[in-house]
Amino acid sequence: MTGHRKIIGGFVAGAALGLAIHASGSTQALTGFLDWVVQPVGRLFLRLLFMSVLPLVVSSLILGVSEMGDAARLGRVAVKTLALTVVVTGISVLTGLFAVELLRPGTGFPVDVREALIKSGTLPATPPAAPANAADRLLNLLPQNPFKAAADGDVLGLMFFSLLFGVGILMAGREKTATLLKVFEGIFEASMGFVGLVMKLAPLGVGCLVLNLTARFGYELLAHLLGYAAVVVGALAFHQFVTYSALVQAFGGMSAVDFFRRTREAMITAFGTSSSSVTLPISLKVCEEDLKVPRDVGRFVLTVGASANQNGTALYEGVTALFLAQCFGVDLNLGQKATVLMLAVLGGVGTAGVPGGSLPMLMAILGSIGVPVEGVLLILGIDRFLDMCRTVLNVTGDLLIAVLVGRWEGRARRVQA
Repeated sequence: MTGHRKIIGGFVAGAALGLAIHASGSTQALTGFLDWVVQPVGRLFLRLLFMSVLPLVVSSLILGVSEMGDAARLGRVAVKTLALTVVVTGISVLTGLFAVELLRPGTGFPVDVREALIKSGTLPATPPAAPANAADRLLNLLPQNPFKAAADGDVLGLMFFSLLFGVGILMAGREKTATLLKVFEGIFEASMGFVGLVMKLAPLGVGCLVLNLTARFGYELLAHLLGYAAVVVGALAFHQFVTYSALVQAFGGMSAVDFFRRTREAMITAFGTSSSSVTLPISLKVCEEDLKVPRDVGRFVLTVGASANQNGTALYEGVTALFLAQCFGVDLNLGQKATVLMLAVLGGVGTAGVPGGSLPMLMAILGSIGVPVEGVLLILGIDRFLDMCRTVLNVTGDLLIAVLVGRWEGRARRVQA
């Protein structure tokens, strides 16, 4: 049985057993077992996963930016790719934030469940005080000491440092920084290997968490999770079939129906593998043979996009952060929601294009706005299905940007000729 099926199996088994215990009225008799055996397993899994956040976030962001090393040589192609990536990713996050604010799937979340989850961790349930004015907020994006920012949990400052450090590597040139890049590549691979090891415990950890919560609180918890999943899928579908359709028809020189017909092979592969990186060979083939994008443009855009253009992941992280804030009763002000927007967009650049690669970045976002990261355990059981859906958006977004840049480059070359 594959890993994601084991996680789903653990979720289903834990939920079924928990609901049965709740319905039978024997929850009180099993309190000791739930408190001393079931709940600690979920806490152990979460803490192991949280350990990977710092090295993975820093290394992936630095590598994501430094992969634009060829960008300086490709000039206008890189600029257009980067600008489109930021704009389309920003639109995707705003779509998700609007949907979760409109539908509020986390409102009315059981208080008992919230308190039980907060007790399982050590993070505060209330957000830290925000700087007094806009100037202070902007200055706080740039930490004086990145190591102190890491120790203090200043994720936003650390992410901006990583972003600027990656730009510094890009400006210095890959020849001079090859050794340093190998170090960060090693940190990234080691972090992903550690995450993969920890995820082997996911079926047990997810099953225990769901068993503990459903045994205590019954069906109401599952109803909120299903509402959350519906909001995520709905927002992903809107961005895919409305935003992408409008962009490809307005600027891509083809109809939306034609675009989706030509890209269906890559979309199906993305849904089945949940990995932009694994889907890359299929995307390259579709881009060149079906979409007729110039080879040099397509290869650059898709190779960079596999790690630096994660529209669906950014949308998912924004929706999940606000949903969990609603669940835990954390009222976010406009500045904190803007922080979620920025971190989600940056997360779209620094998230690994592999199954489950968004979880450490999501935990970093939650910690930055004062939402207990223990909430991640709530959504792990359905995360794999949502991962499949958002990967489709990631891959389709890469192909969309390749089409737009390819068309604009074709015009520029004709003008130059």
